[in-house]
Parts: sequence; structure tokens; C-alpha cells
Amino acid sequence: MRPDIWIPDEAPPSERDRLATLADVHVYPAAGELPASLGPGDLLVGGTHPSRALEVAPHIEGLRYFQTFSAGVDRIVGHLPAGVILCDAAGVHDIAVAEWVVMAILASRRRLPEHIDGQRAGTWRRERLAGDDLDGATIALVGVGAIGRAVEARLAPFGAQFVRVARRAREGIRAVGDLKAVLPTADVVVILMPLTPETTELFDTATIDAMKPGALLVNASRGRIVDTAAMTAAVLEGRIHVALDVTEPEPLPAGHPLWSAPGALITPHVASDVRHEDDRAWQLIYEQVGRLARGEPLINEVVDGY
Repeated sequence: MRPDIWIPDEAPPSERDRLATLADVHVYPAAGELPASLGPGDLLVGGTHPSRALEVAPHIEGLRYFQTFSAGVDRIVGHLPAGVILCDAAGVHDIAVAEWVVMAILASRRRLPEHIDGQRAGTWRRERLAGDDLDGATIALVGVGAIGRAVEARLAPFGAQFVRVARRAREGIRAVGDLKAVLPTADVVVILMPLTPETTELFDTATIDAMKPGALLVNASRGRIVDTAAMTAAVLEGRIHVALDVTEPEPLPAGHPLWSAPGALITPHVASDVRHEDDRAWQLIYEQVGRLARGEPLINEVVDGY
């Protein structure tokens, strides 16, 4: 039996045609009022604008699955009709986000922002700009899912060693309750955990104070995992450096001290923005719809916000 799937009108025609070989494809409008019922549907694709898909979900009869394009699902968890299974986009963003983390670590530790400032000023300066390499450095991965594994695979050849932290302890992985014991040993701390009630402001004043002096804090997850005021104070005091793709609030307001703080590298939530991002997302959709058509369970089911 062919499943019924609903996709956003932003979907490329080529993807619509490809999906139509597996399922009956319906397109939901990007805006406007919705009828009481749009009709039956097995899977709803959230696309790049999940807020609209959340409006559409209650109007689809018998909806079973909601598939998002994002790895983080904090904007969706708790907002779906009862009984609808949420699937995230684990695997879609691993390469891009892992590359951003590597880029941010190398740029920060080799003091690239300061060299760029020198270039813009037309200044050839070598004094006082010695950086640090990664050979023998300890990197704490706070979150060891698919992206965490991709980060480790790309950093291991630099000679770094790793401490892994997750919700639950298991072989080779420390529990998040051990975080404050781990941080004094880490030269670089990479946050890759999803935002949940348990991880909100996980990096508060006490946690940041536990970090090794001069360590680099990298956040490629969600801004609210870090207490912005505590982090800003530590950066301005020179106790830590930061490389941030996410902030709280987002974007940072004009004039915020982090914009110009020495030791802060900030990008505007672009870690996953690469040319093939949407291609990978639609490939996941195609594979998920294939599973539906074959009567197989879908992958990437979200449990407890993960």
C-alpha cells in the first residue's frame, strides 16, 4: 500500500517526482488558513520551516510521523498532536557541523581572528601571536551522538586525545554528572548535546568556573545550554576563550560585549549551511518514505528530546 506523505511547497520538483515513485505526495501551503481536514497522511515533512508544519499537523488525518530537517528538535518536542512520532535528521548534518567545529578550534587556537584583523589593518605582525597546536591536547566532547563521532574522527589525526561525556555513563563515556570533574583536564570543550530541560544552562557559573584556565569552549548546539552572562564574564576576564555558532539570545543584540571580546569567535548559526545540506535532507526523506512503503519502522525516532 502506498503511503500518503505531505511535503512543503518549497520542495524541489525533482524531489517531488522522486517521492511520487514511492508514495502519494501532497503539498501543504506555506501560508494561509487551513481547512479542518487536509486529508489522510502517514508522514509530514517539516522542511526548513517547521513552525508551519506544526500548524499543518493537526489538520492531517491519521498522521503517524513528523520528519524534520534539523538535528535539534527543541522547537518541535511537545508541540505535535498526541501519538505522532517525531524523527530528527541525524546523519544529515554530521559532516558540515563537524567541519565547522574543526575550523573553529583551529582558527581559535591558532589565533586566526587576530591575524585577520592584522590583514584588514594592513599590518604584518608576528610578535605575541603564537598559538597552540592540537598534538596532545585534551578535547572534551559533551555529546557523543553522530555529530560527536564525526568531530572525533576528524580531530583524531591532529594528535588530540578525547574525553567523552553523555547523559549516561558507558564504556569509554562519562556521565554528564561527572562534567565538573572532566572540565579541569580539557583544553577544548565541545558542546554537541541537544537542548532539553536537563541541558538548559548546563554550563552555568559553577560549570564554567570548573574549566581549565585558557580553555576553549565551542558551542555548535544551542545557545541556551550555556548561561550567557556567566560565559561573557569568563571571556571578558580572560579565563576562557569561546567559539560560538549559537547564542542566547540569537542573534546577540547590537553592542553585546561578546561581539568585540578578545578570545571570542562567533558565526551566525551557519555550522550546517553547506551546499549539499538540502540534498542530504531529501535523501533521508526518500529513505524514510521507502521504509513506510515497505512496512518497515522509520529511523531517527526522538525519545526524551534526543
